[in-house]
Amino acid sequence: METATKTENIERMKYTTEKNISGAEIMVRSLIQEGVDNMFGYIGGAIMPVYDALYDYQDELKHFMSRHEQGAMHSAQAYARISKKVGVCFTTSGPGATNVITGLADAYLDSTPLVVITGQVGSGLLGTDAFQETNIVGVSMPVTKWNYQITRADEIAEIMAKAFYIARSGRPGPVLIDITKNAQILKADYHYKKCEGIRSYQPMPKLNKTEIEAAAALINSAKKPLLLAGQGILLSGAEDELLEFVEKTQVPVACTLLGLSAFPTNHPLYVGMLGMHGNYAPNMNTNECDVLIAVGMRFDDRVTGDTSKYARQAKIIHIDIDRSEHNKNIVVDVPVLADAKDALKALNKVVSGEYRTAWMKSFKDYYQIEFDKVIKKQAYAKSDQINMAEVIRILSEQTKGEAVLCTDVGQHQMTSARYYGFKRPNTQITSGGLGTMGFGLPAAIGAQVGDRNATVVSVSGDGGFQMTLQELAVIKQYHLPVKAILLNNSFLGMVRQWQDLFFDQRFSNTQLENPDFVKIVEGYGIQAKRVSSRDDLETAIQEMLDSPEAYFLEVVVETESNVLPMIAPGAAVSDMRLE
Repeated sequence: METATKTENIERMKYTTEKNISGAEIMVRSLIQEGVDNMFGYIGGAIMPVYDALYDYQDELKHFMSRHEQGAMHSAQAYARISKKVGVCFTTSGPGATNVITGLADAYLDSTPLVVITGQVGSGLLGTDAFQETNIVGVSMPVTKWNYQITRADEIAEIMAKAFYIARSGRPGPVLIDITKNAQILKADYHYKKCEGIRSYQPMPKLNKTEIEAAAALINSAKKPLLLAGQGILLSGAEDELLEFVEKTQVPVACTLLGLSAFPTNHPLYVGMLGMHGNYAPNMNTNECDVLIAVGMRFDDRVTGDTSKYARQAKIIHIDIDRSEHNKNIVVDVPVLADAKDALKALNKVVSGEYRTAWMKSFKDYYQIEFDKVIKKQAYAKSDQINMAEVIRILSEQTKGEAVLCTDVGQHQMTSARYYGFKRPNTQITSGGLGTMGFGLPAAIGAQVGDRNATVVSVSGDGGFQMTLQELAVIKQYHLPVKAILLNNSFLGMVRQWQDLFFDQRFSNTQLENPDFVKIVEGYGIQAKRVSSRDDLETAIQEMLDSPEAYFLEVVVETESNVLPMIAPGAAVSDMRLE
């Protein structure tokens, strides 16, 4: 089969109408019309006609062949978050389809726009328990924003347009489209029209002037305000509006885990990260402020702790695009139903403020306590073993806070969030709501594809790394200069920490007997190094960063170090443990 020339395909793409072409061709043309240029996936029998159609569009549509469908999903998620496009993932039916469920749940909880296309057995075999048949529409329903099964070729263009519109509009999220094999093979007339609206679906709420005025009145009269910046800032592209708001009102800013990088960490009004392993000052002052302004965040349990003791003294303003989030976990005084960018633009016209010396001093005083009791001991460790915090501190210093950090889930994730100084938006990519181990390495692939010029670093623990390490083959095959740091403590570190603190040090099934990671990585043809001495650490990190190609650095860290501060389960945010 001859590959169509790029010129021929450019000519084809000028037209959104064509007679009698295959469903697979319609699928590919639809992707091009939606501006897709990179995608991830894993081929199989039920999706093979689409992959055959892709063969003629290799210049227009770059496909990255992952080594597991979950890896493809995490790559698509990170690609979406860094490129601000809809991530696209292809898989086959049966186990290929069920293997994307973890990624769908992750994307759903973290509001990541995806269109996931799964192959399916022919429509005549549906419901017969045919080979590799699974009711993926039923299985995926709880973890998708919308899903649909295509059984006819003439449905494809309209459904794909609708899928992309739903995925990217309003509060973003994943959409799954299941397409039967006969729909891919049979022919139909092609007509593509982008979806610009769906009856009864109103993703962008109209700004309510009364809500803005009520919020502004509280902000302008506040003596001890605190702003909580969530991922909604990044999703709406409201970083500039947030900066303007903060500098106009002089309100201190704290970020949620997924909100990190929405506000520069070196800004004098940035006061740290919220949550269970966040910074002491913003957590303590959540229960001291008089006005709490929550923007694009959902009052997750990891942020609030005991909700009955959360910010009881404060008037709370909650700006969110999703009506269902208002008063769901925390009852608020002024709910503002709006896109974060729109709301902040409106507020910036009517708010004012001045530097609150005593209030800001309280944050500095709390920070000093945390520095003396925690940060100094961890990030500037003098013990015999390397601490995770000093690895991340050195990485932050050497990259000047401008790298893209993709992390797994566990102690290294919390340490990275605490000690990396994010300077640019959308440079902190992690699994928040679902907490998916194995996220970091495939996410780094998607991030590198999304920004070829960025320094992309994955940070993993020895547990999570072994869940998706096969994706090293993707890094090698496509010559992606991903940098991977493995913080090896020979434990499932975060679970071990909980066993240490809350289960009488009964370390059940958390100690790991690990392989030689360097040999494994070298087996994939990637340069690798292992460091266990503090004297070699800075040089090794710099050597990794200087490499023009992919590089793996294993750092042997303290075996039984805990991430502190910590809010114990069920405790109030102001009951943080510092030791």
